[in-house]
Amino acid sequence: AVSDPCREPERSCGSAPRIHTRMATLPIRSKLYKPGLQIVATAVRKFSISSNCASKNHYDVLVVGGGTGGVTMSARMKRKVGAGNVAIIEPSEKHYYQPIWTLVGAGAKPLNKSGRPTASVIPSGVTWIKSRIQEFDPDKSLVRIDDGKEISYKYLIVALGLQLQYEKIKGLPEGFNDAKIGSNYSVNFVEKTWRALQDFGEGNAIFTFPNTPVKCAGAPQKIMYLSEHYLRKMGKRSKANIIYNTSLPVIFGVKKYADALLNIVKARDINVNYRLNLIEVRTDKQEAVFEMLDHPGETRTFQYEMLHVTPPMAAPDVIQKSVLADADGWLDVNKDNLQHKKYSNIFGIGDCTNLPTSKTAAAVAAQSAILSKTISLVMMNQKPTHKYNGYTSCPLVTAYNKCVLAEFDYDAQPLETFPFDQGKERRSMFHMKADLMPYLYWYALLKGFWGGPEPLRKLMHLGQQ
Repeated sequence: AVSDPCREPERSCGSAPRIHTRMATLPIRSKLYKPGLQIVATAVRKFSISSNCASKNHYDVLVVGGGTGGVTMSARMKRKVGAGNVAIIEPSEKHYYQPIWTLVGAGAKPLNKSGRPTASVIPSGVTWIKSRIQEFDPDKSLVRIDDGKEISYKYLIVALGLQLQYEKIKGLPEGFNDAKIGSNYSVNFVEKTWRALQDFGEGNAIFTFPNTPVKCAGAPQKIMYLSEHYLRKMGKRSKANIIYNTSLPVIFGVKKYADALLNIVKARDINVNYRLNLIEVRTDKQEAVFEMLDHPGETRTFQYEMLHVTPPMAAPDVIQKSVLADADGWLDVNKDNLQHKKYSNIFGIGDCTNLPTSKTAAAVAAQSAILSKTISLVMMNQKPTHKYNGYTSCPLVTAYNKCVLAEFDYDAQPLETFPFDQGKERRSMFHMKADLMPYLYWYALLKGFWGGPEPLRKLMHLGQQ
């Protein structure tokens, strides 16, 4: 399903784009679910019209990217302008719920439960252009796709995610052939994490955090806590030296949760090294080489028995080379309303943007609610008034049955939903992460019905800040 693990947002999909329009089948679906007719029902549910040439070259709303933000906004825009006026450009046949990969890498969830066919998540009636975008031409309000075909729009939503850059680390991605190396950030390598953990013998178990923005900044240490717990359960903990090498100067960017995590690493005898960035993996010697960011030109080399790699990440190349990007290559949007700073009919959501908040699915949910309101006002020639406060969430899994639910805003201040201290490890928060959130993702967020927990937060706190 993923042909290039190093650049996941820009996966190849063939030479010519295909156009799919999902057909609504609700009136007949219930009648088909009778004994002996399950196959017929499945066929009807998956029925689509496809063609090698687009039936339309113009859409009122064009969404670029079929990840979390793209599918969510497609559902919301369908209700605003009608399904026939919305199209989504996405090359991949498979859509993944990536937050669950933390648990896949720890052997707690199966990988095959994390993905579904892209056709099944795109809103019914919305046109799916199965292609890859090659160029933005915002001055003409159009984009060019794989075969050079031009598709114009009235409004454009950019939701391309980010790209993983394993190749920026010398020795990778070919180094993943070593059974001792894994990465929870790629569908191709997440199961390797679990194998490396199971095969752990004795020595260093190293977990890395790169010197770039990343999606789900808590994930690199979530798998560390789970691995430590697993080794304890298997009686191997005394033979393991757990090491977290991070490029950051702190363990977490929000002080409340950083303090909680520092207590955990101290209690579990985990070694944290700051301002170290992985630059090379030598599989023949089982060595990982880190640059010392506070001492330019100097490096430290560690032996590893297990190595979990969080790769460098960047905006997709198609954004970086366009006029839509900021100086660092990210989509340049207003942090309050998600409208592009130069082009008023272009909007952004999710990981590809330069919003100064943590890149998570929870952030996308909150952004989608604001962006929907922003676009509605722009469509009526009014100035956007609703403001995104930077809300994001990171369920910091600290064991196979515990979690610290971090929620915060642009100012790195806690913005907690529940009326109890979320800085403590709780079993209830783990089950919310493992069992409730996937359901919320597939059946509420992607349907455009979940805009984050703000209403619940107000209810829980009785309207108080």
